[in-house]
Amino acid sequence: MTQTQPKTWDVAVVGAGMAGMAASLFAAERGLSCLQIGNGGGLLFASGLLDLLAVHPVAGRRLWDNPFEALAMLRRDQPDHPLARVDDATMRAAFQSFTTALGAAGMPYAPPGDRNANVLTSLGTAKPTYGVPRTMSAGVGALAGRPPCLLLDFRGLREFSARQIVATIGDRWPGLRMARVEFPGAETTAELYAAHMAVALESGDFRERTIARVRPLLGDAHAVGFPAVLGLARSGAVHAAFEEALGVPVFEIPTMPTSVPGLRLNSALEQAVVTRGVHRMLRANVTSAAFDGTAVLTLDGVPGGETVSARTVVLATGRFTGRGLTAGQQRVTESLLGLPVQQPASRAAWHSRDFLDPAGHAVNRAGLATDDEFRPLESDGRPAWPGLFAVGSILAGQDWMREKCGAGLALGTARLAVDRIARQLGVPGPLAEAG
Repeated sequence: MTQTQPKTWDVAVVGAGMAGMAASLFAAERGLSCLQIGNGGGLLFASGLLDLLAVHPVAGRRLWDNPFEALAMLRRDQPDHPLARVDDATMRAAFQSFTTALGAAGMPYAPPGDRNANVLTSLGTAKPTYGVPRTMSAGVGALAGRPPCLLLDFRGLREFSARQIVATIGDRWPGLRMARVEFPGAETTAELYAAHMAVALESGDFRERTIARVRPLLGDAHAVGFPAVLGLARSGAVHAAFEEALGVPVFEIPTMPTSVPGLRLNSALEQAVVTRGVHRMLRANVTSAAFDGTAVLTLDGVPGGETVSARTVVLATGRFTGRGLTAGQQRVTESLLGLPVQQPASRAAWHSRDFLDPAGHAVNRAGLATDDEFRPLESDGRPAWPGLFAVGSILAGQDWMREKCGAGLALGTARLAVDRIARQLGVPGPLAEAG
């Protein structure tokens, strides 16, 4: 796509993980000119599953079938939690828009509804989640009904063991069995890599030879589960080909990171934002920012250095792994702008004495305090700059891993922030109409 770059962007998104991608996508759908800075390497570790909210309260480990009922309880119990500020309509619209964009980019999802789904994991456990790729959706029904089912793995694929799954859950799933097959062309190979297998299975020859090795093993199986290697760029077509040839529902099981579904998700999101006109500076880093009527961001990682101007800025830099926050010997600091970080009063209070404390550790809730529009606050409680917003895991007061709300946090806060930005910039109409 060739287009003239504006002298001043409507939105500069700093970060390209789940929250940064969502903010860029929603901004572009709203018709805002958008510059995205940074890379999304963290998405490669994603399972492809999109969690909304499954556990609340964390200390009680209460699991919820209905994530919206969980959100209502969260709003009552923790009104300062970032998700408590996102209403149900905004959350639903965020997931609908996000999964629609992924589907158009070749990674379709089962339609989001009102319930969490339980997905079989490579450990043999059931993971509650909200958004399920279509290549995995038949496994939800299989896990719920537990008919006779065959799980396949491949010799040499060390990151996945069907035997382990059967050993873990087989006593509660009497018709579950496993088989190990040789991957075509790798009979003398000691170790296989999931991404290489996924690409190979997009070839009709490899696919047909694999299916020929699986078909005699079907027996009475009502469904067949595979590690998540059924294609990379063309996973939908590969999955459909396996189902048609085997004559039973086929489902993928998420593997350990880095995973093929993570590669798919990253690629699909890149395609989605670029198709919508987002300009991306993947190798650039923001080194400083000055705020006046507009934001002027100084970058490195581009030839000769560069400054860019934007009317609004979205911080989607993540927490510690994304380097949005830095843990020092005594304090947690915000890495880019030096914004105040809400955190435990002392270093000694960061962690519980019990490493496996069900309530988690206080440092996992450190982050930026914001107003209801997700504008970061200075120590005096005022917004740092009217056009500066923060979204995703950098926000204070949440423990997304234990609450199983990572995608909900990213998508819901990004959607609401972009809605506020559009209103601030005078763009009419609700975001739900853009699409």
